[in-house]
Amino acid sequence: MMTAKSPEQDAEKRNKNWQSGVGPPHSKWLRAFDGPLTRDLLLSPGGFGLGQVPAKSQPDAVTTSVCGYCSTGCSLNLHLKEGEAISLSPNTNYPVNLGMACPKGWEALTVLDAPDRATTPLLRDASDKLKPVDWSTALQTFVTRMQGIQSRHGDDSIAFISTGQMATEEMAFLGALAKFGMGMKHGDGNTRQCMATSVVAYKQSFGFDAPPYTYGDFEESDTIVLVGSNLCLAHPIMWERVMRNKHKPEIIVVDPRCTETAMAATLHLPLAPKSDMDLFYGVARILIERSWIDREFIDAHTNDFDSFAEFVQPFTLDRVVAATGLSAETIERFATLIHEGKRVSFWWTMGVNQSYQGVRTAQSLINLALMTGNIGKPGTGANSITGQCNAMGSRLFSNTTGLLGGHDFANAEHRAKVAEILNIDEARIPRESSLAYHEILEGVLKGKIHGLWVICTNPAHSWINQRLCHDILDRLDFLVVQDMYHSTETAQRAHLVLPAAGWGEKDGTFINSERRFGILKKVRRPPGQALSDFSIFRLIADAWGCGQMFDRWDSPEAVFQILKQLSAGQPCDITGIEDYRMIEESGGIQWPLVRGEGSVARGEKERRLFCDGRFYHPDGRATFLFEAPRPMPEPASAKYPFVLLTGRGTASQWHTQTRTSKSEVLRKLYPQLLYVEINPNDARSLGIAPNEIVSVESQRGRVTAQAFLTPSVLVGQVFVPMHESNANQLTDAVFDPYSKQPSYKSCAVRVTRIGA
Repeated sequence: MMTAKSPEQDAEKRNKNWQSGVGPPHSKWLRAFDGPLTRDLLLSPGGFGLGQVPAKSQPDAVTTSVCGYCSTGCSLNLHLKEGEAISLSPNTNYPVNLGMACPKGWEALTVLDAPDRATTPLLRDASDKLKPVDWSTALQTFVTRMQGIQSRHGDDSIAFISTGQMATEEMAFLGALAKFGMGMKHGDGNTRQCMATSVVAYKQSFGFDAPPYTYGDFEESDTIVLVGSNLCLAHPIMWERVMRNKHKPEIIVVDPRCTETAMAATLHLPLAPKSDMDLFYGVARILIERSWIDREFIDAHTNDFDSFAEFVQPFTLDRVVAATGLSAETIERFATLIHEGKRVSFWWTMGVNQSYQGVRTAQSLINLALMTGNIGKPGTGANSITGQCNAMGSRLFSNTTGLLGGHDFANAEHRAKVAEILNIDEARIPRESSLAYHEILEGVLKGKIHGLWVICTNPAHSWINQRLCHDILDRLDFLVVQDMYHSTETAQRAHLVLPAAGWGEKDGTFINSERRFGILKKVRRPPGQALSDFSIFRLIADAWGCGQMFDRWDSPEAVFQILKQLSAGQPCDITGIEDYRMIEESGGIQWPLVRGEGSVARGEKERRLFCDGRFYHPDGRATFLFEAPRPMPEPASAKYPFVLLTGRGTASQWHTQTRTSKSEVLRKLYPQLLYVEINPNDARSLGIAPNEIVSVESQRGRVTAQAFLTPSVLVGQVFVPMHESNANQLTDAVFDPYSKQPSYKSCAVRVTRIGA
C-alpha cells in the first residue's frame, strides 16, 4: 500500500532528483510544477516557490529569454552551466533584435548578484529600523495592518502602485487579487509615467489602445519622423533597425535638443519646447492647402476631417514660425518631405507623452498619418514607442487603467464576462476605474488613502516634484514595498519590505512595443528567501482569506490560459496562441491572434494593424481629434530664466538606476556626477566655466551639477538627465487632463555658480 506524500515531500523529492541529474529536461523544468502552489509549499525549506534550480540538469545547455529592461523586447541566449545561467549573448534568430543587444542587455545577469538584493522580509521595529523577519511574520503583518486600515477607514483607504516591469501574468494576478480579492478600488501603475498619453490617444483616435506598427517598418519607411525621441540612446536596437533601412530614408527629428539621434538626421527641427502642436497643425494646413492629402482614404476610413481642416486654418506659416522659432523654409521642407514620401512613418516617445498636453500632441501626429493615408501599410504608421519592458502588458492586463483584457470597468457586459470567466461574484468588480497615480498620492494628503502597496517601482526617486512625494510617502500609516533590492529610496521609507525575484529568476511573458508576446524564463534561483512576485501574490491571497478565488492561478502559464479567455472577442484577442511553447517556437507572437489563425503566427514574423482600413470604433473609422495648444504652465521668467529639459542621459542607464547602477561595466559608461547641459553663450554670460559645479534651482528644489557646455541645447534652455536621484526635485507636478500623465519635460529653472 502506497502512502500519500505531502506537497513538501513531493517538492523535496523533485529537488533531489534534479540535483542528481534525474527529472525533466531543461526546457520543461523551467516551468515544471505538477501541483497547485500552496502557502505551505512556498514556505517549506527547499520548496519550489523559493526558486530551487536543478544543480546538474544538462550542463552547458542554452535557452532563450526576452530582456527585462526596455520595451524593445530583445531575445537573449542564456548559457547555462549545471542548470543556471552564467552568461548571455544576443539571439540572432529573433525578429526583434536580429543578433544585437544594448549595454543593459549584456549586463542583465550581472545586476542579479548585487550585495543589496532583498533576501528576507524586513519589518520596521519600534526603534524605526528595518529588521529581518520570516515570511509568516511578514504576511501576518501585511494582512493585519492592511485589513485594520480598511476596518477603520473603509475598503478604499488602501491602494497599490505597480509597474510595467513584471511579467504579464504577475500583473494580472496582482490586479485581480487587489481589486476582486482584497476589495481595493484604487491601483495604478508606473506606466502612467511613460505611456498613459499614448494609451488615451490611441483609444480616442482608433477606438482601442492599439500601436499599429511592427519594427520592420523602421526598415521599410522612406521617410521617418521622430518626435521627442532620442532613439539612439533610449532604444538603440530600434535605431539599429533604422540603420538597416536600404531605402536611404529621410530621417526627420523634431526635438529642442540636438540629440545623438538629431545629429544623425537628414533634417533636425530644433523647435521651442512644447510648440509641437503648433508645428503639426501648421504642417497639416500646408498639406491641405496644397492638396497633399489622401482624400480617398480620409472619406472611406475617418470621421471629422472637415472640422479638423477648418480648425487648422489659423495656423499660418507666420504663426507657426513665431511659436516654434523655426524658419519658414524649414517648416515647408518638413511638409514637402511628408508629401514626397511614399512610406512615411511617425514615431514618438517620452518627449510627447510626458507633457501637460501630450494626448492632443500625439493625436496631431496621428492626424498627419491619417490624412496622408500613411497607416496600415509597410513603412507607415502613427507609432508610439513604449518605455518599459512590459508596459503593454500593464496596459492590457494589469487591472489598473482598464479591466482585465482591455475591457472597461464601467461596462456592465464587460464586468459580467470577466466575472463569468473568473467564476467570481460580479459585485466584486469595481464599476469605475481607479484613481490615477497622482490622485492616489493626493488621496494620502487628503487623508483618504492610509495604506499603500508599492510593487517593483521606486516613486521616491521617479515621481515628479520629489520632495512633495517624500512627504506624502512619510504620511502613510503603512507602506509596503515589494522589490528585488532593499536599498531603493522607496524601500528605505517602507514599514515592510517584501523580497522579490528579478528578471531571470521567474517565468512569464512580456509584451513589447510592437505588441509581441515574448517568453521570460527562470534560469537562476532568487537569493535567500526572495520569491517571485507571482508566489508572493499567491501567499498574500491565502493569508488574506481569498485564496480559493485563485485556485486556478497556480502557475504563470495557467494564468496565461485565463488571460486568453479574457481576451476573446477583444482587439487584443490572443485565443490563437496555444501556449508558451508556441510563442517561443514562433519567435514571439504579436497580438491579435484569434483562434484558428495559429499558422499565421508561425508564417508571418511581423504583422501590423489596420491593413484593411478598419479601426476599433463601432463604425470602423478613425477619428480626427484636435484642440488649441495651451501655454507652458511654467515658462521661463526673470527669476527663473531657463527652460529645463529632461531625458535619458546614456544608453547604459535605466530609469532610477535601481539595476543599472549595480553593474561596474555600466557605471563606467556614464558620467559619475549629475551634469547639466548649458549653451556656451549662456555659460559665458553667467561666468560658468566647463566642468564647474553649479546650482540648478526651480521653485521646488535645488541640485548641484557639473556644467557641460554644449551647443546641443539652445540659448535659454538647459538639460538634466532623469536618472539621477535628485533630478525630480526640480520638476513640476502638472498633468495632461486626459491621460493624467506627468509633464516631466519642461519647467523653469535658474543656473548659478556655487557661491555666486
